[in-house]
Amino acid sequence: MKGAKTKKQKKRPSTLELKPPFLSFKKLDYAAEISYYYGFMPIKAPTIEREDVIQANRIDDPNAHKKNYGLTGDDELRIHPEEKIALLRTCEEQKLISPAQPLMLYYEGIPSRTEQGKKPGGHYRRFNLDVLGTTKSVAEAELIKASLEILRDKGFKDLYIDINSIGDKDSTMNFAREISQFYRKHGSEMQTHCRTHFKKDVFAPVECTHEKCRQLSEQAPKSVSFLSEPSRAHFAEALEFLESMHIPYKIDNHLLGDRRLCCHTIFLIKTLNASDKADAPEETLALGYRYNSLAKKLDMKRDIPGIGVTILFKERHNTHKKTHRIKNPQVYFIQFGFDAKLKSLELIETLRNAKIPLHQSLAKDKLSSQLQTAENMKIPYVLIMGQKESLEGSVIVRNMTTRFQETVPITELPTYLKELKK
Repeated sequence: MKGAKTKKQKKRPSTLELKPPFLSFKKLDYAAEISYYYGFMPIKAPTIEREDVIQANRIDDPNAHKKNYGLTGDDELRIHPEEKIALLRTCEEQKLISPAQPLMLYYEGIPSRTEQGKKPGGHYRRFNLDVLGTTKSVAEAELIKASLEILRDKGFKDLYIDINSIGDKDSTMNFAREISQFYRKHGSEMQTHCRTHFKKDVFAPVECTHEKCRQLSEQAPKSVSFLSEPSRAHFAEALEFLESMHIPYKIDNHLLGDRRLCCHTIFLIKTLNASDKADAPEETLALGYRYNSLAKKLDMKRDIPGIGVTILFKERHNTHKKTHRIKNPQVYFIQFGFDAKLKSLELIETLRNAKIPLHQSLAKDKLSSQLQTAENMKIPYVLIMGQKESLEGSVIVRNMTTRFQETVPITELPTYLKELKK
């Protein structure tokens, strides 16, 4: 109606605050700084809204078997769909996800459903890292490497990875069908509680830690046996990244996640010596998994593949938060070829130890697109690594203004770059 007043919609406050490339980490510890060196942008944790919980209940079965992977009580390592839903929703609302560049985010603390309304803090620390917008296996490598460095900075030693893959939708469906048939034949051998959970979740008996169920699961079909060819290649690449970084791991066939949410890779980061006692049992410190199909289930306009990790541990001592300043990166790292990707994280760690930040996009493959990105960002120097350089343990350092370039061994790179800035 002409002249009628329309009710002005209240604008939702921003919950995701991206920092500029000139970073000053105020009241943050070194976890934020470490994550930044690996390409993760520290942000404020997205808030879980009521509609996120409603969406999670629509996707998730609240009566199904819920696997706890680590700590118990208010702070626990579980798969919480509402956390990822809140992240995807916020990124979509603020148009943060670009098809040209994966979004890599770090945030400290996000309340789980059981923690809503409770005071944050206590003796536990929770960190989250997520990569949105890429299906490439290098995202697994970046997440795991950054997580390990954060945990090492916190004093944890003897870290290793338990990892498995349930593959894509077809892989999971084929495996679920076979595992269902197996446990129907062996129903009398299962624990009573597992028989109940099995009716709601066919994966429940596989993940059961009871000795009787664990022995039976050794005879059961394994998820990796049902991977499609693309899923098998993805998992093989992820393992190759771990081997190239000399990260100890073992394939855990009991690690399956939640098939309503998870796909492909699921992993745990553990320590053999979580306390200072030599005979201390292993402790799970982090849980990571892919959730490539979640955006589609939320009826978003486009698919947004994602993978994330939650790091959760009991703080051993009080850590004082400080202000850390990092200069704007003057270097863009370019790689092409799988061998160069394998070597990339070693190079990033070398420069991180020398306090030299850089921009990078390991999920990209083409040399031309990476060079164009560096030019658009007006980065003065690029580091280029191809197959030849990866085998030699070197990089090409190119001055983007003069086009002069020189090959430099990785071991000498920190000194070389520091000389350039003088």
